[in-house]
Amino acid sequence: MKLLKVIPAAVLGVLLAGLPGAAAAPTLPLKVADRDWRPLAQRYDQCLQDRLEGALKKHPLWQSLILEEKMAVGLVDLADPRAPRFARVNGNTMMYAASLPKITVMLAAFQGFEDRTIKETPALQREMVEMIRRSDNAAASQVIDRIGLKKIEAVILDPRYRFYDQKTGGGLWLGSDYGLHLEQYPEPLKNLDHAATVNQVCRFYYELAYGRLVNPGRSRQMLRIMAFPDLDDKFVRALGGTVPAHQLYRKSGDWKTWNSDSMLVWGPGWRRYILVSLIEHAQGESILQELVPAVEKVLKAGLPSRLPKTR
Repeated sequence: MKLLKVIPAAVLGVLLAGLPGAAAAPTLPLKVADRDWRPLAQRYDQCLQDRLEGALKKHPLWQSLILEEKMAVGLVDLADPRAPRFARVNGNTMMYAASLPKITVMLAAFQGFEDRTIKETPALQREMVEMIRRSDNAAASQVIDRIGLKKIEAVILDPRYRFYDQKTGGGLWLGSDYGLHLEQYPEPLKNLDHAATVNQVCRFYYELAYGRLVNPGRSRQMLRIMAFPDLDDKFVRALGGTVPAHQLYRKSGDWKTWNSDSMLVWGPGWRRYILVSLIEHAQGESILQELVPAVEKVLKAGLPSRLPKTR
């Protein structure tokens, strides 16, 4: 007993998972049979939608921002990897997203590695860690310069990904660096350089979680970069260290009154989900912090019926 008391909980969980009879937790990226795979749009769940909308309506300010299309929320419940559930509010409302679209730079880099059009070097890997975990603008601009804005745009629009679609309100877009803006290619709908919709950001994390960005091996590498977020604000602050850093994959952004955050939480039991929110309001950061516990209450509702059975 004395030994167990000094072992950190996260380490103890790993040790117990290897014992005979213990239910093995699924690891990322997830593996599912082709017959169980569905695009995120086909995972829409009315029950989760109703509960999410009900939770948001309890806050008058949130409801006002939603009606003004200045707040958008996307939620994917991954408690059962074979049957994920998706809900969203203002899902196709595109907003300025500051640093959040840096995830497209990372994707373009790894697609380039796989296609052998970009040389994979330790220096470039370090720059991507700085760009994602610390949201360093200088590092982001260096990576963008190595790849080229037009190549990043080509990956965003690639039929394999299609993270931007004018027919559905736009989506993820990166049309300039984060420094001198010597080149600018704003998206055509709202003339934004750095944009996102919660639907497309949720899709990004969803495809990443199932190993479908480039391929499972490259998805695993991207997940490693997105883990261990260094900025203790918004969603991360709301979690308050209750999720180990290696189980939290995150990218946020903020500029003036625009605040955005996105994360894939891969904790135990019910605490496996994707949460994305975009807000235009002076209190945006505090709203994002308050959103996490509200959403976790939604996920815990009806818990026994949606967890997969273990053998």
